[in-house]
Amino acid sequence: MAKNRMKDFIARYPQVKQLVHWLLIPRHEARPRRWVSWLVNPFIHQRHRTSRVRSSVRLDVLPFNPFALGARSVIEAFSVVNNGVGPVIIGDRCTVGIGSVVIGPVTIGQDVIIAQHVVLSGLNHSYEDVSRSIREQPVITRPIVIEDECWIGANAVITAGVTIGRHSVVAGGSVVTRNVPPYSVVGGNPARLLKHYDVNEKAWVKPAVQV
Repeated sequence: MAKNRMKDFIARYPQVKQLVHWLLIPRHEARPRRWVSWLVNPFIHQRHRTSRVRSSVRLDVLPFNPFALGARSVIEAFSVVNNGVGPVIIGDRCTVGIGSVVIGPVTIGQDVIIAQHVVLSGLNHSYEDVSRSIREQPVITRPIVIEDECWIGANAVITAGVTIGRHSVVAGGSVVTRNVPPYSVVGGNPARLLKHYDVNEKAWVKPAVQV
């Protein structure tokens, strides 16, 4: 309750909000100040004692949005995780592969494999106002959800607002712009359905019509 009251107070006063933001993050940057990473985040965010974050990971994690990393989950070297505009929640026994980028809002279930150089971004930039640069315009967020037991292949891109259904596979190099049903294999740019699990045949089958 006290935390919510403080957030409400800060939100009501733009000058206070600006000051707090400056204390947490240098101007025009996404990375939190060192004191936030060392003295604040460890007491705010939920990281299981068996989880691992490699030393070269850029953990751009701030206290005003949730971040969680489950049991026996690993964020591999040279990855970037950012919760500045939305929460990042990673479940148990997950791997975020080398050089991957996770920008919230993103929720990853349990037993998920994310291969190398995958991009999950729940953020987009507005561009409609041609009188201002795109950099100056507001950002738009739509949550990404990766359900349990999925495998996201190397160099794949998952765009904002997409849900990957349980036990699905995204082929390497794919660009996923719409939801993927559970127990499916998708690939391509934009990604399309390649196979799905047929419960009646108890087999992975290709769709009758490619969509």
